[in-house]
Amino acid sequence: MRTFVSGRSAHLSRRAQGAGAAGKMAGVGLAAVAAWVPCRKWSWAAVTFGFHHGLSTLLARKTERTPQWLRACRHKTSISFLSRPDLPNLAYKRLKGKSPGIIFIPGYISNMNGTKALAIEEFCKSLGHAYIRFDYSGVGNSDGNLEECTVGKWRKDVLSIIDDLAEGPQILVGSSLGGWLMFHAAIARPQKVVALVGVATAMDGLVTQFNQLPIETKKEIEMKGVWPMPSKYSEEGVYRIQYSVIKEAEHHCLLHSPIPVKCPIRLLHGMKDDIVPWHTSVQVADRVVSTDVDVILRKNSDHRMKEKADIQLLVYTIDDLIDKLSTIVH
Repeated sequence: MRTFVSGRSAHLSRRAQGAGAAGKMAGVGLAAVAAWVPCRKWSWAAVTFGFHHGLSTLLARKTERTPQWLRACRHKTSISFLSRPDLPNLAYKRLKGKSPGIIFIPGYISNMNGTKALAIEEFCKSLGHAYIRFDYSGVGNSDGNLEECTVGKWRKDVLSIIDDLAEGPQILVGSSLGGWLMFHAAIARPQKVVALVGVATAMDGLVTQFNQLPIETKKEIEMKGVWPMPSKYSEEGVYRIQYSVIKEAEHHCLLHSPIPVKCPIRLLHGMKDDIVPWHTSVQVADRVVSTDVDVILRKNSDHRMKEKADIQLLVYTIDDLIDKLSTIVH
């Protein structure tokens, strides 16, 4: 595992020396040889420790390209619907193109028209790669009742997209809840999922946040059957989550044991995230069995990571994985 701290600070990378890395950011191997690599257009520097050329090399190379995908113009893509027997139809938009394909998995109650989803689409168009974005059941243009949706049902949505729409190997990009679901998809479809990119990965998020509440509050939620979880991203100021959804989510928690995913993984997280602590991404990296794992921390980014520099980092990370996978294939 390698960890980077970016933004106004330096990029910090390391190669973990075995298990128990989560939460031990202080013991980061400062005795290693460091080299400063300037990255002009991003107005930052990268410091690389040990054996890795990684992020500093990536940024130095990628910033030479003109980021066409960041321009404001958007090409209209028609909405299609995936019909599923006994399950809600899913709204999606798809670009056909080269492999590996990219699938964007949104956050909680987010739809396929968010900043990150659209930016990745423009990026994939510029490279000619296949891309799919979609709405969960009960969200956006998809069928279904949101109050009846659970983590397990949304997991099935992701698998339906992979099984019925995606062709060939796929890189999954998951935001928040989508980051949790992408790991479930990688476990269920290891032959098809070849890399993961998490943005503020909310692994076990609903359950962890609920368990941190005072006992009296949890009892009250259980009695009333609804958790009015405060959120600045909701128009009402709260998300009304059914207690049954929280209990169902407990069956999909992954941090309690090794996570059997072996593909390359990149975890991006803002250090000013007040919804999902950045330490969660470090925990995920520590738990996953893959040895090709980078945790990239943005010092001044929040949970959504939708500012220009965040989007640049996201698409550069995807681009680097495409290069890496192409090298492996050839």
